[in-house]
Amino acid sequence: MALVRERRQLNLRLPLPDSSERRRFPLPLPPSSITTTSNSTTLAASDFEKLQVLGHGNGGTVYKVREKRTSNIYALKVVHGDSDSDVRRQILREISILRRTDSPHIVKCHGVFEKPCGDIAILMEYMDEGTLDNLIKNQSKNINMNEELIAKIAKQVLQGLDHLHAHKIVHRDIKPSNLLVNKDVIVKISDFGVSKMMCRTLDPCNSYVGTCAYMSPERFDPETYGTGGGNYNGYAADIWSLGLTLLELYMGHFPLLPQGQRPDWATLMCAICFGDRPSLPDSVSEEFRSFIECCLQKDSSKRLSASDLLLHPFVKDVDYSVS
Repeated sequence: MALVRERRQLNLRLPLPDSSERRRFPLPLPPSSITTTSNSTTLAASDFEKLQVLGHGNGGTVYKVREKRTSNIYALKVVHGDSDSDVRRQILREISILRRTDSPHIVKCHGVFEKPCGDIAILMEYMDEGTLDNLIKNQSKNINMNEELIAKIAKQVLQGLDHLHAHKIVHRDIKPSNLLVNKDVIVKISDFGVSKMMCRTLDPCNSYVGTCAYMSPERFDPETYGTGGGNYNGYAADIWSLGLTLLELYMGHFPLLPQGQRPDWATLMCAICFGDRPSLPDSVSEEFRSFIECCLQKDSSKRLSASDLLLHPFVKDVDYSVS
């Protein structure tokens, strides 16, 4: 539910998973109070002061909040009680996945609760620079989006994806507005509303959910680019989305279309499935060029996995710190 820059207008959502997929993913309601991991104290919504709105979207709101007793700052993601059942199902899906993950590269969930009015909320760590969308928009503000910085971002997202994929979770909506960042350029994956828990390591996907601008070719045409039978490899699809995101960071705009173009669904599909990979300037290092090529292979079987990409020369020796 992060804010998306108006100038790109690429947040083109597709339908939620069908009912058969929902039945395979049990989603228990959260308790009516939360227990923070820091002090093991049971808290209620009244224990937090709303400081500002961080974003709107998909039936809910994200707030910057302060715990009154400790003054600790958090992000509170709230889906309103009058939201339709699909939106509520999305946040319950996200809660279920966040409870299964424990990685410094995935946004931390401190607790969940259902308010008396029917709102469902997730209390999460606060990332003070917002999303990578903000980083792109603010490149003029002392942020030099060079290869070194992109490599640091790439390694962190890869480690987050490697953790998710090892736990048989595919994100299905990797994009700049779903990657949170703080002032030290520590990056964490967020927004798991359309993610999927796989029954088996190579369990195929067949639901058209997410943001179509960042979808891989096999998600539009699995017969040509995927595993066939109307399915696609969700793990490989996440890698495509990462490659496109990194290319956008480097170029400063969505890379598959001319800057400023307002796309529709058909234009995006044609650009993704039939367009050439964006050309990079000669000044780009061979390591970066190779890394992007490994991510943006149209044939999904030729894309490297997250664990393999972590060994790529572009990111292998990258050093950063995570608090």
